[in-house]
This record gives sequence, structure tokens and C-alpha cells, in this order.
Amino acid sequence: MAEVFIPIIFFFVVGGIIASFVLTRHKERMTMLDRGLSPEDIKQLYERSTGKSNPYSALKWGIVFLSIGLAVIVGLWLREVTYVEEGIYPALITLFAGAGLIVYYMTVRKKIV
Repeated sequence: MAEVFIPIIFFFVVGGIIASFVLTRHKERMTMLDRGLSPEDIKQLYERSTGKSNPYSALKWGIVFLSIGLAVIVGLWLREVTYVEEGIYPALITLFAGAGLIVYYMTVRKKIV
């Protein structure tokens, strides 16, 4: 009987989150209009193209995903060779993803300086 309520509660929670987002956004925009901003000014504030994009973003994600793939390969190899438990996968993925971010930082730092 309890498993029937789980999807119902899920949809109510998701609906509540969406409703609160819409209402908060509406209140924020109405406050901006009350303070004297024109609708064009508000539209410019919400545009994503005005933000500065990172030219090395693809490099960062490429290194991170490559290191995660390498972590999975090392985990599979360790499992076959040393018979470790499957709990090593999250640790290896975290370790290698962090190492990938450090490699990315060192690479970008050399290119910027």
C-alpha cells in the first residue's frame, strides 16, 4: 500500500519545486519593474550570451572523462588481478577525476601565462 504513495508524493514534490521556481521568478521580475528597470533591461540580465565563456571548457571535460574511463579500466584490472571488492570503483573514479582536474589546471595555467 505504501508503494502507491511514493509516485504520488514524487509528483507533488516536483510540482511544488516547479511552482516555487515560477512564483519566485515572477516576484523577482515584478520587483525589478517596480524599481524602474525596463523589460529590455531585464531581458539582458537573463541572457546567457552576456556571460564570459571558458575557451578551455571542452579540454577540461575531455580530461575529466578520459580520467574517469581510465579509473574504470584500472578498477576492472584490479578486480581481476587482486580480487578486490566493487567498492573500489567510486574511490578510483573520484581519485582519477581529481587528478584530471589537476592536469587541466596545470595545462591551462601554462597556456595563460
